[in-house]
Amino acid sequence: MNKYIINIKLLAVVFVLTGFASCNLFRDEPVDKLSVNSIWKNELLLDEYMLPMYRNMNDGFSVYMPTNGLLKGASRVFLPWYGDQITVSKTNWYNTAYGDILKGNIQEITRWGLTTWTSYYSRIQAINLLFENKDNIPEGEHKQRILGEAHFFRAYYYYMLFRQYGGVLLIEKNFDPLKNPVKFPRASYEQMVEFITNEAQTAADILAVSYDSSNAGRVTKGAAYMLKAKTYLWASSEIFQNQSKSYLGFIDDKSREMLDLAEEAYDELEKLNAYSLIQISGTTEEEIKNQYRNIFLTKNSEESILEVQHSDDGDFANGFGHKLDREASSPYYGGTTAAYTPTQNHVDEYEMRKGYELDPENPYLNRDYRFYANILYDGCRFKSRTMSIHYETIDGEVVEGEDLKPYGTSTDAAVTKTGYYLGKFVDEAQQIDNNDTYASKQNYIIWRYAEVILDYAEIYYRQGRTDLALGRINDIRRRAHMHELSSVTWEDIVHERRIEMAFEETTYWDLFRWGIAEEKMNGETNPLKVVKITYDEAGKPKYEYSNMNRYPKRVRTFNKRQYYLPIPWDEIRYHGIEQNPDWVEV
Repeated sequence: MNKYIINIKLLAVVFVLTGFASCNLFRDEPVDKLSVNSIWKNELLLDEYMLPMYRNMNDGFSVYMPTNGLLKGASRVFLPWYGDQITVSKTNWYNTAYGDILKGNIQEITRWGLTTWTSYYSRIQAINLLFENKDNIPEGEHKQRILGEAHFFRAYYYYMLFRQYGGVLLIEKNFDPLKNPVKFPRASYEQMVEFITNEAQTAADILAVSYDSSNAGRVTKGAAYMLKAKTYLWASSEIFQNQSKSYLGFIDDKSREMLDLAEEAYDELEKLNAYSLIQISGTTEEEIKNQYRNIFLTKNSEESILEVQHSDDGDFANGFGHKLDREASSPYYGGTTAAYTPTQNHVDEYEMRKGYELDPENPYLNRDYRFYANILYDGCRFKSRTMSIHYETIDGEVVEGEDLKPYGTSTDAAVTKTGYYLGKFVDEAQQIDNNDTYASKQNYIIWRYAEVILDYAEIYYRQGRTDLALGRINDIRRRAHMHELSSVTWEDIVHERRIEMAFEETTYWDLFRWGIAEEKMNGETNPLKVVKITYDEAGKPKYEYSNMNRYPKRVRTFNKRQYYLPIPWDEIRYHGIEQNPDWVEV
């Protein structure tokens, strides 16, 4: 039996008894081995048992980009890099698995499909094992919470599989194919939606609305309703209706039904009265910028529904930190990777404030207030200085500004290739020095209440209730101190979503569910744009806009088959199921 068949044989489940007094969602997976049977009656071990479910939700800002072919399969990337709002500027990162996938390399995408499939099914099988032993867990509030988490995560990991593979193998019990050679068919879209939403509802019935600070970050009733609603909203997309293969979509049109069910699930979330937008009281551009940026630095706020928790001490080596601030920063602040550089494509999405028109000679004046929070641009203030992301002409020679000069002596140190650095998510107070043991501590937001409001707007618009859609869009715009709209179009909804959710993963998945990934993720149809700013001897700037690469088709390629990842070929053979369209074994 090939070792890749769903990782179904749980050869060893190992956990560590750590002796902590309350749950710690920052710990690494355990090291010391214990008997599986010793877990079920021990609350601390059960909490440890659930940690991999949390830790594997999302890599967040944790990035690993090996160029060695043997290590490529272990790559971790930031999914929005595949879209058009943000990209990397370190040239040799295009030689990693990320670069190969960006170019549409079949072999690397197949490996990605295998890694993702194995990871998610490993979590599902661990949850199935817990359910099989639930009678061994002592009765009480702790058991109820553990079972609620288990139902949530089984729904969550099937939701992740659903989005990336379509209908998959619905497995609710552990099995050893050597002892019980049962085979599973591919579930239909309808079966997937029913299973995920039922599991999410079961979780919602069990989980608490909130927890005390010692359990911050645990999944809640609201997270379960959000998962249920997101599943229905995903399934409502037009591209999943009237499909010839039931595992790729509905064989008829259930779009309106799915929209109505999504609305009902969001209504249940709203009834909890547990979430609200963080309001911005400032009135000046600087105050609004700072308060908006702080939304993404505040852990587990009233706007947060689900976040990947990171260590407050920022310890990357021994805790669960990450290196966002270091990897996003300009060379002036010690950055060497320029890993999170917004594109001109995205900058162009920020509209002008009411009463102003774009000045080509001063293109950063009077833009949407969120521009100043999200983007570090030439001439902006950051860490108590004015950033110099331009070239200067001095005595006839063109020289780089301070934020364009590579840091240190590294031969492959990078600076922005787009003309911008990241403002959203970054912490101006974060120390960046030669000790990279200490990095960043921001939580990685999976869902927040602003997305609920934007999802409502989309649902209402598609239901023909444009007045309600307009109200929801204006809720978001008011918070950002932007002028309200008097009417709303589909383009307005897309625009507001792209601005408010900039660089968050939902903007990546939107390209798939709206069926526009082929257009937006292809260099030929949507090349990434950059700006080069050069000051003449008199100090007058010149703005030159161009494509990031002269050969965009070679750098960014997205084919129709990539709407779904290929199912591992050993699974295809063993279970006798159909592969996703247009994938061939390599």
